[in-house]
Amino acid sequence: MREVKKEKLGEIIHRLAAEFVQKESTKASLLTITRVVVSDNGKVAKIFFTTIPESQEETAEKFLGRKSGEFKQYLRDHSKIGFPPMCRFHIDLGERNRQRLDELSEEIK
Repeated sequence: MREVKKEKLGEIIHRLAAEFVQKESTKASLLTITRVVVSDNGKVAKIFFTTIPESQEETAEKFLGRKSGEFKQYLRDHSKIGFPPMCRFHIDLGERNRQRLDELSEEIK
């Protein structure tokens, strides 16, 4: 898959995942889609997220895992993606670490 096409697919999935989460989540925590990584062949998309409070990450991961089939149907219904990739949701540990570094940096100042 060409890099431009992969990037465009990732952007579409990111936007629709954010919409889906907003509609389906319980508002017990703030769940944010941070990024999407599409495999080279375009058949798998890893959707990364964070939550506030951080203690809700595991609950959110289980929730999104249960909803993955519904999300795939949402992709079909709200995009022109012919055959949507298999989507898996993951806690964005990189983003969490970046936020922690920002906090530590502020403490040092």
